[in-house]
Amino acid sequence: MRTVKNLNKFWMFKKDVTQPPASLPGEWEFVDLPHTWNASDGQDGGNDYYRGSCCYVRSFDRPLGDRIYLETEAAANTAEVYINGMKAGRHEGGYSIFRMDITDLLKEENNLLAILVDNSPMDHVYPQVADFTFYGGLYRGVNLIGVADSHFDLDYLGSRGITVSSEIDGGHAVLTLEAFLTNPAEDLSVCFEIRDREGRMAGRAVCPANPAVKTKLMLMNPHLWQGVEDPYLYELKAHLVRRNEVIDEVSTRFGVRSFKVDPQKGFILNGKPMPLRGVSRHQDILGAGNALTPAQHLADMELIREIGANTVRLAHYQHSQEFYDACDEAGMVVWAEIPFISVMNEDPAAHENCILQMKELIIQNYNHPSICFWGIANEITIGGERPGLAENLRALNDLTHELDPTRPTTIAQMSLVPKESPLNEITDLVSYNHYFGWYGGAMEQNEVWLDAFHEMHPQIPLGLSEYGAEGILTYHSDDPKVKDYSEDYQALYHEHMAKIIDERPWLWATHVWNMFDFGCDARDEGGIKGRNNKGLVTMDRKICKDSFYVYKAYWSSDPFVHLAGSGYSQRTGEYTDVKVYSNQPCISLYIDGELFATISGSHVFCFKCVPLTGRFTMICAVAGSQSDSITLEKTSVLPAVYTLPPEDDDDGDGAANWFKLEDYQDVKPLEIRPGYFSIKDTVGDILEHEEAGSALIQVMSAVSGMKLKRSMMGMMKDMPLEQIAGMMSGMSDSAAPQGGQDMLLILNDILNKIPK
Repeated sequence: MRTVKNLNKFWMFKKDVTQPPASLPGEWEFVDLPHTWNASDGQDGGNDYYRGSCCYVRSFDRPLGDRIYLETEAAANTAEVYINGMKAGRHEGGYSIFRMDITDLLKEENNLLAILVDNSPMDHVYPQVADFTFYGGLYRGVNLIGVADSHFDLDYLGSRGITVSSEIDGGHAVLTLEAFLTNPAEDLSVCFEIRDREGRMAGRAVCPANPAVKTKLMLMNPHLWQGVEDPYLYELKAHLVRRNEVIDEVSTRFGVRSFKVDPQKGFILNGKPMPLRGVSRHQDILGAGNALTPAQHLADMELIREIGANTVRLAHYQHSQEFYDACDEAGMVVWAEIPFISVMNEDPAAHENCILQMKELIIQNYNHPSICFWGIANEITIGGERPGLAENLRALNDLTHELDPTRPTTIAQMSLVPKESPLNEITDLVSYNHYFGWYGGAMEQNEVWLDAFHEMHPQIPLGLSEYGAEGILTYHSDDPKVKDYSEDYQALYHEHMAKIIDERPWLWATHVWNMFDFGCDARDEGGIKGRNNKGLVTMDRKICKDSFYVYKAYWSSDPFVHLAGSGYSQRTGEYTDVKVYSNQPCISLYIDGELFATISGSHVFCFKCVPLTGRFTMICAVAGSQSDSITLEKTSVLPAVYTLPPEDDDDGDGAANWFKLEDYQDVKPLEIRPGYFSIKDTVGDILEHEEAGSALIQVMSAVSGMKLKRSMMGMMKDMPLEQIAGMMSGMSDSAAPQGGQDMLLILNDILNKIPK
C-alpha cells in the first residue's frame, strides 16, 4: 500500500547558497515547514526584500515502497532537488505541486536531501512584475510517497491520478471516472467506489487496469452541490487491486453540479440564479508571509463565510490544496488563475512557463467542485499590448478548453483596456479591474462604465474582478475624501459599490480587492510601508474594518448589527452623525440608555445629529435580539492620529501639476544623450533621481488620469522604462491624441534634459 511520510520538521536552512552541501551542515538555522525567508523583509517596505537562492537540507531514511517519490507542495519560485549530492530535478513556478521519482538515488539510511529554492527575478518564469511580494521558500510542505511498482500515476504534473466529472441528465447524474496508472499489469484491476457524505456506498465500478482507465457511473437522484446554500460533497475512492489485495489507493471529494453564465442573467447554479458576490484573496499574513498553516487557511475561510460571500477569486496564482478544499466545503464558487500578470515577456520560454503553470493548475485541481472558472491573465496590458500578446492569450485559452471543456475561461482586464478591444473576445467571460474613486475619477464612474460596456456588448458576460480603496484604522474624518486613506472613506466607497452591484444582477461575478491587507514590499501608502491596505480585514486578521460590515449587511443572512466609527472615538462639537450597518429591517438607536430614534431601511442606517451628552456618550444600536455599542468622547481638538501625516500625503509627488499634454504637440525623434536620462534607463534608476523620478511620475499620472506614487512605479524598478511605457497607449479617455509611441518620445525628451 501507498505510504506518505511528512518531512515538514527538522530542516536546516541558509540564505545565499547556490550549491548543495555535501553533508548536513552543523551551523545552519533550524526551521520547520511551512517557511519563507521573506516573512519580515517582504512586508516592511523599501522594495528591498531578499531575492536569491537559499538552501534547505535534512536527512531521512528510505521509506517502504518499490518506488519513492518526493512531493513538494510549493517552492517559490524555482527549485532544484538533490539527493545524496545527485540532482533529481528542477521545477520552475512557485505555486504548484511537483514530484520527482528519487528511487534510484536512495540509500537505506541517512539520505541527504537538499532543495535549492530561488526567488530571484527570472525572465522566463512568471510572475514577472506584480503588486505583491514574491515570497521565497518552501512555504507549504514536503512529503515522501512510497508506492508499489504498479500505482496510480504520480509523474504527470502533480496530478491526483484520478478525475471525476458529472453531467446532470434529468433527475440523475452521469459520472465520468478516470484513473491513470503507472506500470499496469494484467492481473490488476481498478475498483471505483462512490460514497456519500455519511460514508454510505452510492455506486461502484470495476475495470481492468490500463494506463488510462475510463468508465461511467449513474447516481440516481443525486444530492447536488448548491454552493453556500448546500455544499454537499461525495467521495471517490479508487483501489488498485491485485486479486484479493489492494496495492494502491487514492481518493478525492467531488460535487455534482451544473452551471452556466448568462450575459443578461449572470451566474446560474443547477438552474438557480445565483449572482456571484465575493472577495479576492492573497495567501499571506502579517509576520508569516505566505507560509500559512492549515489552521490559518481555515481561519481565512471562516471570515469569508462570515461576510456572506459566495465566491472567491484566488489571486494571482495557484493556492494551497487546503484552501481549495475549504472552498469545496464552504460552497464558495472559485475563480482560479495563473500568475500571467502585468507584463508579458516576449521570450518564448516565458510562454512555455505560462503553459506549464496553466497545465499544473488545471490538472492538480480538476476535481474541486468549487472551481468554476479558469483565469488566464490579470492586467497583462500594464506593460502595453506587446507583439504576440493576443496570440499567447488565445493559445492559453485553447489549451484550457482542451484540458477542461467543462469550465469557462475568464480574464481580468485592467481598467484602461478599451471596451471595444479585441482582447475582450478571447475568453468565454470578461471581468475588469476598476478603481474609479480611488486611483482616479469619481466612484460614480463605476456604474457609468459598467452600463456602457453592457450596452455595447450585450452578448459578453461582464464581471468586476477588482475594485477597492485603501482604509487605515487610525484615520477618520467627518468629511472623508478620496486618498485620505481613512476607514471612513473606504466604507463610504464600498457603500456605493455594494449598492450599484446589487442593482446589476447581470454582473456574472464581483470580487472586492481585497479580503485582507497583504504584503507588497514596494508600496508606501497612507503612512504604512510594505503592504496594500485595501483589505476589508487587517493583515494580522485581528480587526474587521467598517467596510467588512457593509458587505455583511448586503450578503449575510445571519442577523447582526454593527455600529460604524468605533475607531473615531473622540469627536468635536455638540452633535455627530452615527452610521449603522445591518441586515435587519429596523434599527433603534439608544443614547446613554434612552431611545434616540428608530429607522426602517436596509443595509445602511444613518442617524443624524446625535447629541454628545457629556464627556462620554454611550451609544447602542438594537434590532430585535441583535445589538452593538460604542462610546464616543467629546473633545475640543481631534487627535493627530486621525489624519494622514503631511509627509505621507502623495499630492505633491503624485499630482501632475506641471506636465500638460497639450504643451507637447511636436514630438521629437528618439535621442539618447550620454550622461542624461532616457527611456533606456531602468525605472529604478530613474526613480532614485529626484528630478527624473518626479518627471516620470508626473507624466505617467497625467497620461493615465491616476495619482501615481514612486512606490507604485517602483514595483517595476528592474525594467527599462521603454518596456513598460506601452501602457501609455490608450490609457484613458483623457489621454492626448498621440499614440503610445509618441508619448514615449515625449517622456524621453523630458528625461534627456536631466543630467545623471
